[in-house]
Order: sequence, then C-alpha cells, then structure tokens
Amino acid sequence: MTDSQSEAARSEVVEADTIHSLDASVRNIWRIKGAGLTLLLLLPSLFYDLTHLFDPGSWLPFGVLSGTVLVLGLIYCLAWPRLRYRAWGFALRPEELYTEHGVLNHIRTVVPLRRIQHVDVSQDLIEREFALGRLVVHTAGSRSSDVVVPGLPLGEAERIRDEVKRFILEDPLTEDPV
Repeated sequence: MTDSQSEAARSEVVEADTIHSLDASVRNIWRIKGAGLTLLLLLPSLFYDLTHLFDPGSWLPFGVLSGTVLVLGLIYCLAWPRLRYRAWGFALRPEELYTEHGVLNHIRTVVPLRRIQHVDVSQDLIEREFALGRLVVHTAGSRSSDVVVPGLPLGEAERIRDEVKRFILEDPLTEDPV
C-alpha cells in the first residue's frame, strides 16, 4: 500500500477536529454498576442498624446510617453517570488518540500513535448485554501507560483498534530509508 493510499484509508476513519461522545447506553451500565456498589454498602449499614436496634449505647439512631447510604447511593446512581457521560470525549486524529474525561478533575490525554504498543477491545458481562466495549490502549512507559475509552459500540471499538494497528504497522519511523 502506497503512502497516498494509506493516507486516504486513514482519512476515512480520522476526523481531526471532532470530539466524539461515548454511546449513550454507557450511562445505564454505570447506573447498574453504581447500584451494585450501593447495595454492597447498604447491606452492612442495614446489618449495623438491625443489630443495634435496641442498643441504648448506639452512636446513631435507627435508620440514619442506612438512610444516608441509600440517599447517597441514589444520587450516585442517578446524577453521577449523567455528569460523567457529559465529561467524556475522544478523538482519533492522524497521529494521536485524544481523550478527555473527569467530572471533578478534568483530564485531557494525548497518546501519540507511535507510542502505542498494543490495543485491546474488552467487555465485561454488563457491557456485553449492551453490545458495548472498552478500547484499552497500552503505551510505552510506566506512568499512565494504559488509556481506556469506555462505552464504545463494539464495532466502533474494533474499527478504531484496527485503524491504530494499521498505523502501527505502517509507521514511517520504523521503515528503513531507501
């Protein structure tokens, strides 16, 4: 494949100035996982409330701990995925992968495609039900060497993986000069 053909193939996938959002159903995945975490925290607090129901030396009245965990868990399940979704964006550019995310601490990451060592597409059980996947990019170096883009439709994640793989195989820096 010549350089012009390679560039034409790359330009079909790469949209240089467009920041893409994640798939909207990733919010449901985050809600389900948040509900699981809330349940995991709610059970011990309910246990504490029930075992100290008639204890006069209890440091909290009955239901305060469980109620607090439940209210905070509901906020975490309903509001946090929406905020997290709005904060996420990514772009595959001709020479780099750009990601931005974070609600409280906004993080922008630029990964030069030359530094990528390998790319994975992974799914957990819940993501599989929604036909979504995560693009996991492993880069050279020790600090922040893995970059994860969650909530991509499986086909799009595989397409980006293949495009990055194609770039790695055609990298002009690895070719011998003629």
